[in-house]
Amino acid sequence: MKKLYQLLGILLASFSFLGSSAQTTIIDSFLNGGIYRSYRIYIPAINDGVQKVPLVFNLHGLGSNAFEQENYGDFRPIADTANFIIVSPNGTNVVFAFKGWNTFNTIGMGVNDLDFINQLLDTVAKKYPINKDKVYATGMSNGGFMSYELACFMSSKIAAIASVTGSMTEERRTACAARHATPIMQIHGTADKTVGYDGTNYLSSIPAFTHIDSLMKYWIKYNNCSTTAVKTIIPNSSTSDGCTAEHYVWPGGKKGSSVELYKIIDGAHTWPGSSISTGVTNQDFNACKEIWRFFSQYSLDQLSLGITDKNFIKNELSIYPNPAKEFINIKMPYAANAKMSVKLNDLLGKNLYHFESSNGEIQISRNNLPAGIYLLNISTQFATTTHKIILE
Repeated sequence: MKKLYQLLGILLASFSFLGSSAQTTIIDSFLNGGIYRSYRIYIPAINDGVQKVPLVFNLHGLGSNAFEQENYGDFRPIADTANFIIVSPNGTNVVFAFKGWNTFNTIGMGVNDLDFINQLLDTVAKKYPINKDKVYATGMSNGGFMSYELACFMSSKIAAIASVTGSMTEERRTACAARHATPIMQIHGTADKTVGYDGTNYLSSIPAFTHIDSLMKYWIKYNNCSTTAVKTIIPNSSTSDGCTAEHYVWPGGKKGSSVELYKIIDGAHTWPGSSISTGVTNQDFNACKEIWRFFSQYSLDQLSLGITDKNFIKNELSIYPNPAKEFINIKMPYAANAKMSVKLNDLLGKNLYHFESSNGEIQISRNNLPAGIYLLNISTQFATTTHKIILE
């Protein structure tokens, strides 16, 4: 069976060579979780096979596939000049036999698409010159959900993401454990009946989605961006498309990150700028061009710079008040939604109390401890640091 899949991939790749003398589309597959998972790779003609270039995951929506997404949200003309590789993988049957991504079920249940994408990235990077600091993910609808999944649970390898008509379930948002400043772009229509802007959904078996405004607020807070948006009305150059567009940017986030929203007034569950119409599609801007413009600003080494350095952790960590009388508050922004362990020790190193947090915040009660100097030993997924505190 494996040889059959490999032969099919070679044959399909050969057909793509015949169809174009400049660019290359390769179709391949590998075994993951007991399932042969297939994917498409687009190599622009400008690629010399030596220079390390960015990679963009282009993820299809529920009920679609890699080939359809490659044509629907078509980054190939941009890759031809900007020189990046596009990887369009296929999902599996996850909801009512529709092919998609496992972003709706309880975490840990069903197909492990995170493991698949992680293995896919490693597989592609072994064959092609990939700049691992410039790996991005975008997708349509369920593919947008999966992009958020990668931002939250594969952030050590993903620099930035863009979701078109996707969102997050409340469960996924609550569990999100991104590990670095994470630039986010969201593109969404206010008249979307599939993934409602207000968080409604049409599949009753799927938990409620996060309201898009609330989703933006989550990432604005996470990235510590300005809470005041820079708003731009996109010129209504296409008066016959039945919708208009507004662009919001929240700048000034940590490590230069930002959050952006293209709000399509009266727009449907569609990809702006696409030549394929599946409903009210905004033609005032091209989503692919704007997504690449957004991605090209960011590099993983820039966004995660210093995050494992103890001095950086100490600068980011908030411990207050100090001196304290009754309570000590501890807050670590980059440990939000991740485990933080705090030990209160005396000056001889004897552990007096041990506290655990899953949201990056802990309040410690004095518990009748005598006045004096104590040590806080704080461990996160990034580093372990020690801090002196004074109890009055």
